[in-house]
Amino acid sequence: MRIMKCKIIEKATDMFLKHGFKSITMDDIASNMGISKKTIYKYYANKEELIEEATNLTHDKIHEVIEKIIEKNLNAVEENFAIRRMFDDLFSSADSTPLFQLKKHYPEIYEKVICKENESCDQLFRQNIIKGIEEGYYRKDLDVESSVRFYYTLILDINETTALEKDSQALELLALEYHTRAIATPKGVEELEKQLQTNHK
Repeated sequence: MRIMKCKIIEKATDMFLKHGFKSITMDDIASNMGISKKTIYKYYANKEELIEEATNLTHDKIHEVIEKIIEKNLNAVEENFAIRRMFDDLFSSADSTPLFQLKKHYPEIYEKVICKENESCDQLFRQNIIKGIEEGYYRKDLDVESSVRFYYTLILDINETTALEKDSQALELLALEYHTRAIATPKGVEELEKQLQTNHK
């Protein structure tokens, strides 16, 4: 039974991210898997429950990959770009941004996602800034908490207000460049230019 439940949530998550939480129906998922809709309802009472678990699964997968990137011990600037590329790869087949969809169509689930992401992103951004200061890539006189909040607010606004994923990815790259230039030392700017060239290629 657990194997079937895992198959359902993995397939549903993939379809939601590619085609949108609103447009994909329980019938679509059942048809794609070659099972009856009744089988899905054995494990999930309704679509909202399925969406909520799909967002939790996506959150966990994202942060597993982020932890693996951090374990590589890249410099702080390079680490941010590696994480940025991971997001681009993960959502490359999506038409619209997941947060934009959730906020528009499933606001209660959206609020739960934001609470979870707020805590995770705050910690991630803070660790990166402290690491960059220690490495000499970011300025020592930074107000770390303000830098964290500015960057998080910028990224969140992009995801909440940008409908198309390709537009969101382009804006998030610009936001990362903006954020890095605002806090970088000359050494950090040099590394930033290197990462921008690599990303462009």
